[in-house]
Amino acid sequence: MCGITGFAQRKQDAEEARRIVKKMADLIVYRGPDGEGYYVDDQVALGHRRLSIIDLEGGKQPMYNEDGSLVVIFNGEVYNFQALRSELLAAGHVFSTQSDTEVLLHGYEQWGEELPCKLRGMFTFVLWDKKTGTLFGARDIFGIKPFYYYNRDGLFLFGSEIKSFLAHPGFHKELNEARIPEYLSIEYIPNEETMFKDVFKLPGAHRFTWKDGFLKIDRYYDIRYHIDESKSLEEWEKIITDTFAESVAAHQIADVEVGCFLSSGVDSSFVVNEVAKGTPHVKSFSVGYAEEKYSELPYAQAFSKEIGVPSIANKVDADQFFAANQVIQWYLDEPMPNPAEVPLYFLAQNARKYVKVVLSGEGADELFGGYPMYCQAVHFMDYEKKVPAWLRQLAGATAAKLPDFKGKHFLVRGAKQPWQRYMRANYVFDSPADRDQYLKKDYHSPAPETFFKPYFDKVADLDEPTQLQWVDMHTWMLYDILLKADRMSMANSLELRVPFLDREMLEVALSIPQRYRSGKEATKIALRGAAFKQLPESVAHRKKLGFPVPLNDWLRQDKYSEMVREKFTGPVAEKFFNTKALCRLLDDHKAGRAHNMTKIWSFYSFILWYELYFVNTEPPAAVYNRTFG
Repeated sequence: MCGITGFAQRKQDAEEARRIVKKMADLIVYRGPDGEGYYVDDQVALGHRRLSIIDLEGGKQPMYNEDGSLVVIFNGEVYNFQALRSELLAAGHVFSTQSDTEVLLHGYEQWGEELPCKLRGMFTFVLWDKKTGTLFGARDIFGIKPFYYYNRDGLFLFGSEIKSFLAHPGFHKELNEARIPEYLSIEYIPNEETMFKDVFKLPGAHRFTWKDGFLKIDRYYDIRYHIDESKSLEEWEKIITDTFAESVAAHQIADVEVGCFLSSGVDSSFVVNEVAKGTPHVKSFSVGYAEEKYSELPYAQAFSKEIGVPSIANKVDADQFFAANQVIQWYLDEPMPNPAEVPLYFLAQNARKYVKVVLSGEGADELFGGYPMYCQAVHFMDYEKKVPAWLRQLAGATAAKLPDFKGKHFLVRGAKQPWQRYMRANYVFDSPADRDQYLKKDYHSPAPETFFKPYFDKVADLDEPTQLQWVDMHTWMLYDILLKADRMSMANSLELRVPFLDREMLEVALSIPQRYRSGKEATKIALRGAAFKQLPESVAHRKKLGFPVPLNDWLRQDKYSEMVREKFTGPVAEKFFNTKALCRLLDDHKAGRAHNMTKIWSFYSFILWYELYFVNTEPPAAVYNRTFG
């Protein structure tokens, strides 16, 4: 696990390029405090910060092939590298290390641009082919590891984090202001754009080539459902159990100790239980609050005790939460107002005192049907089967004009298409009008749900619950869940691995019939069934809490509401927002007249982020004035 950065252009001064790429890598030092390495020539500069996990002595980067014609920098882990290494050895390739990185070099020699299709793992890599003058790279199929790029005025910048671009004199830092409405409604931009103009995300399952100033990007893998109706629920449970055991074993490959994150839910409990079979004293890490009603610690600690796994826990108080959120917005690169990132940051911070690698449960909900909205989608699916479209539209139009009554919301939404009623499109605000009253200007932004329509169009032939899962894999999971998992772990120089997000697990998930994923009242049916056979019943059927945070209560306390008010009346708020409306939002929440936590945190997080990246001239000292170890 590491951090990569670099740039390419048709002609450059190598000595100056080396100085620049070193400064770029320094901005992401926390991703790899164990070492650094650079390659520079008259076209390309590659920078690498290393967190040593596999082949501690021989895995230094950049890494070269035998004749030095290929150079690679790599972030992540390739879990099938041993099998690929054997295949490449049989084909005549000569290896000089035991690292998974070297598989990329010889794999490119053997398979060329088809290399990413062979890899099982989480990765981004960039490979420079000196002979052909080609820069080639790719991102894993889920997008577990991040990759950004900037291609303007003949300069191609790339890296694990956007902030590394700040050190390059050719980078034009500019706010992508037109996307503020989407950020506020959804908490992220649901496509390749970022909040920096001309900076883009390389999507998961995509690769790129750069040559002579020309950039080409294409997809190398498609997530496609191929439902197998021939198996019973019990058979699927057995397949999940066996495949997951193999995935967890693969994800434990390391030359350092591996621990586990543990919350109160079935996903992380399943992970810990599986790891504990082969490593009885594996360390589990949990986080909570003094406010017991928000804390997952009692559940997590009870489970750890029951299966005999050491439990290491820490608690977060309000002062720590608010103080950390400022530096967290720096780590994130883009504003993200998901309060769960803060306890995750402290969880990773505590775990790093004991281990370098942890396994976690991200991805299970998206792959196996774990969100309540998938149950809602089952209701809509049945409604559409039973009621003709014209009648649904009539019922929806009529209901919309009537005062509130039980079932009104269902009838109104039932008249719409799946992409129009996708709940994540208006996750923070009820509507664009609700959001726009706080904006200083009219951005003429389309309705948030229109950003998701292209995703739904690609899977229009699937049933609605499955459509939602597919869209979540390509948006919510990619741009929220995995982003905060990567950033909060790497902020603490901790490698986080996600065994549910494995190619073999994906193949299983893509085959399971919808009725075994989500029902009208049940989520993750097959996965819970598999878990139920191994975990205590109380865990297997426990409802998802999802890092609950006491922020709603804290924002009603004078100390913290005034901290927010200071930002809501400051120069950044004045630049972009209606400050009177922001203060009214805060006042209504504090007085208990409304539940505005999510809205408040969206504005507050954006202001903190903008101050860090566009007002202050130096990165926060708290990030870099620390010892990584």
